[in-house]
Amino acid sequence: MSDVYLHQSLSQQQTLAPQMRKSLEILQAGTMELSQIISQALEANPVLEDITESISLDEEGPDPDEADSLDYLNETDDDWRDRSILEGKSSPWTSEDEERRQRLYDSIVAPMTLQAHLQQQLDLSMVEPGVREAAQAILGNLDGRGFLDLPAKDLGIRLRIKPADLNAGLKLVQSFDPPGVGAKDIPESLLLQLERKGGKDTIEYKIVRDHLEDLARKRHPQIAKALGTSIERVTEAASRIGRLTPNPGGDFDPTGNPYILPDVVIERNDEGRLEARLTGEHLPNLRINDFYKDMIGKSGVDAKARQFLRDQIRDGRSLIRSISLRQETILAIAHKLIERQPDFFRKGPRHLRPLTMNEIADELGMHATTVSRAVAGKYIRTPQGLMEMRSFFATGYQTQDGAEVSNAGVREAIQQLVAAENPSKPLSDESIMKALDQQGIKVARRTIAKYREQLNILPSHLRKTF
Repeated sequence: MSDVYLHQSLSQQQTLAPQMRKSLEILQAGTMELSQIISQALEANPVLEDITESISLDEEGPDPDEADSLDYLNETDDDWRDRSILEGKSSPWTSEDEERRQRLYDSIVAPMTLQAHLQQQLDLSMVEPGVREAAQAILGNLDGRGFLDLPAKDLGIRLRIKPADLNAGLKLVQSFDPPGVGAKDIPESLLLQLERKGGKDTIEYKIVRDHLEDLARKRHPQIAKALGTSIERVTEAASRIGRLTPNPGGDFDPTGNPYILPDVVIERNDEGRLEARLTGEHLPNLRINDFYKDMIGKSGVDAKARQFLRDQIRDGRSLIRSISLRQETILAIAHKLIERQPDFFRKGPRHLRPLTMNEIADELGMHATTVSRAVAGKYIRTPQGLMEMRSFFATGYQTQDGAEVSNAGVREAIQQLVAAENPSKPLSDESIMKALDQQGIKVARRTIAKYREQLNILPSHLRKTF
């Protein structure tokens, strides 16, 4: 029989109140998810009511500046769709407001996207501020698969991050779940996954590191000879390698939803100026029913009933505040995108300029993690089509004439070059690099190869037709 005994241990952990979890869920929810959350709340909370039919913008209300403040929202509970949101306006954050927001948002939440999942792990990491800043910058430049949009060295130079902090931040991100994130391409991602499984001395690791081309062409005898092992072992190793994923972030892909409803629409008004508006007009307008508020103060009401009503009113107010903050945050970010990306809205993806979440966060006076959570899984309809909000945030390159072009712009340029190539003489990565150089865009050949893979474009020798 095994011995049974007691022992004491000391540990530290973070616990979220239900209201905080709900606020984080609302911040990260898309419009369709938010509609479901509100519908469930209306069914579960008797003190909440939908006043969609009765609300009018012509009715007198609080001063817009006062209505935007968190103090006002904390003290009142009439409805979440305050005047500034209905009119498509947003107000600047005060430091006090942002401190309150940050206490609410800088917490752990069940992951809904790859970015949120990785951010949760970074929030729990005990690292130096410089390493944390580097890791945050790396998270902001991962694509949907979890791969870096540009070489880490280029990211460090652009954001002026110390090399030591950058290397430590990259290793930290690469240690996160799912295995393989933070890599520059598929081979490095496979190596990270294998290293996590069995270290660098396994036959699988050596095959991916040194013989990946032979493996793709199933040249098992040549691999076995080079490694001094049997063909059977190579075949077994190839089978295990085949079970790795070339897309570490695939389980968090939000595009599994067959229908996407944008959270924001950016379009031109009658005067030709770009304007942003939320798409939540169809969402219910919530407020606390006056009947139940009055009931609490009446004599003769049972103590348990009074406490029940207090709890329901508190939960209802929390929900109203959280929805208002979500709408206000998303709309403010959309307004900043209009300011920072005018060429994109006029001319298309090729003219998308480099932009980081830190830049938008600084301008709005909030934390980068708030921006990251607010844009996670959100979509925006623009004159250039439907786009994920996160796609507006990427670093890029400077052309010879001083203009800046984002990673998305470089990918589109590559796609255009391949589309126009001679099928019997397809462009190699070296040729594409030279063609981009003639356009004033200096990009390394290995970066061209990575972007080509992201665009699902085969290498030149496999694109050739006779």
